[in-house]
Amino acid sequence: MVDGKEFKFIRCERVGRVLYVTLSRPEVLNAMNDAMHVELNSAWTNFQTDPELSLAVLTGEGERSFSVGADLKEMASHRPADNGLASTFGSEGRPGSPRLTDRFDITKPIIAKVRGYALGGGLELAMACDILIASDDAVFGLPEVSRGLVAGAGGVFRLPRQIPPRIAAGYLLTGRTFGAPEAFQWGLVNEVVPTLELNGAVERWVRELSRVSPVALRATKQAMWSSLDIALPAAFTESFSEEEARRRSSDAAEGPRAFAEKRTPNWTS
Repeated sequence: MVDGKEFKFIRCERVGRVLYVTLSRPEVLNAMNDAMHVELNSAWTNFQTDPELSLAVLTGEGERSFSVGADLKEMASHRPADNGLASTFGSEGRPGSPRLTDRFDITKPIIAKVRGYALGGGLELAMACDILIASDDAVFGLPEVSRGLVAGAGGVFRLPRQIPPRIAAGYLLTGRTFGAPEAFQWGLVNEVVPTLELNGAVERWVRELSRVSPVALRATKQAMWSSLDIALPAAFTESFSEEEARRRSSDAAEGPRAFAEKRTPNWTS
């Protein structure tokens, strides 16, 4: 439940300033149907607009899967073609649009907690997060080509940006899967831990991010991701809305003041 809304295919729990979002269709390895996308859209909108929330954790229910991506049975039953859609890529014209994979207005950090399979749209969803923590049994892949599809929820764009392009091409063009050690080696994930340590590792990241200024987090995330495709000299002169908000915030003065007074900062923004 978020702001009184009951969900059927996801679970949301607020703990302090953290929103925990769980994909909840374990009987189909958390495959994402249209209704789940609609619920996720509602949850992410609430997350971004709620001033009392500063961080989110996204995971899948059960021990076997983060998510195996789109519900192909649903797709086969009532979506025979993409007729009328603006593009193969992204979610425009589809239920739950804009989805996290092509939604660029969320400036608060999201941690992906991955156990088991993260395939197709599941991997695309994880790659759209800012921090990715995986158990050592995690399995990643974009098998769309083996189903006559493309990784249109950002996989064809994000994977070659997040790992070496030639390595990405090998996986995108064959649909092969890869494990957590390879994902860590190529920089796709931040940390790989034994399965029994996954919860503790994620909570350690939550604690670290919760200690810093929320407005500085938003400013840093927005500037970092938004500037990737901007030439470096131009990035220095770019205007970022969250940085303008940080500059005007009380946190901008509180941080240096707390350091000088040798105390813990009291963040209020």
